[in-house]
Amino acid sequence: MRTVEEVIEADELYIAYQPVVDLNRKEVFAYEALVRSHAEEFPNPFVLIEAAVEQRAMGKLGRHLRRLAVEGCSTHRLFLNVHPDEFSEPWLVRPDDSITTHGREIYLEITESVPLSHYEHCHSVLAEMRTRGAKIAVDDLGAGYSNLKYIVDLEPEVVKLDRELVANLSKASRLHRLVAALVELCTQLDARVVAEGIETEEELAAVIDAGVHFGQGYLLQRPNPELVDIDWTKRF
Repeated sequence: MRTVEEVIEADELYIAYQPVVDLNRKEVFAYEALVRSHAEEFPNPFVLIEAAVEQRAMGKLGRHLRRLAVEGCSTHRLFLNVHPDEFSEPWLVRPDDSITTHGREIYLEITESVPLSHYEHCHSVLAEMRTRGAKIAVDDLGAGYSNLKYIVDLEPEVVKLDRELVANLSKASRLHRLVAALVELCTQLDARVVAEGIETEEELAAVIDAGVHFGQGYLLQRPNPELVDIDWTKRF
């Protein structure tokens, strides 16, 4: 079985872009870059990331994916996922990283559901990346770990609500009140909110009613290797 580095060298990875849609303006705010693979050894992103962690190749993989993402989307803001293991490797802070060549805003997306064992180092790396123009997005708010202090300390520009808070959401539910309260809290902390995993019209209406700023999910658009131009005013 080939390693992650061998698959990188064989150029068998590519990026699928999923829009983060401004729910007020009804237009694309940014695209999230999601890894996909042609390699049979890694049929889905989870297997790929797990193998990269085991092989201590997460830093090299992250750098490669950032390059692909920036090359394929020069016209829009980008959300780029950063795995916690990347903070212990030097790739992210190298001056020639693709983050520094993108002409639009870049949001480094840090998962909130994985506690960082080396938090201080993470914080210093993110502070360095901010000096280069990068912004921070905290992912998965509402998933298992859910440490709100994490959001206070990192001061992210964007917070993404976990799919568990969006699934089957309706305006009349108690969960809707919780989502609205989280949006209000994040707004007071100077962070805008993305609702992830929107799959139904009812969920879309509920997150809009709760004051969520941005939406993402299959209802709006599935990940696509191409940047698909859509008239969002006719979608919702």
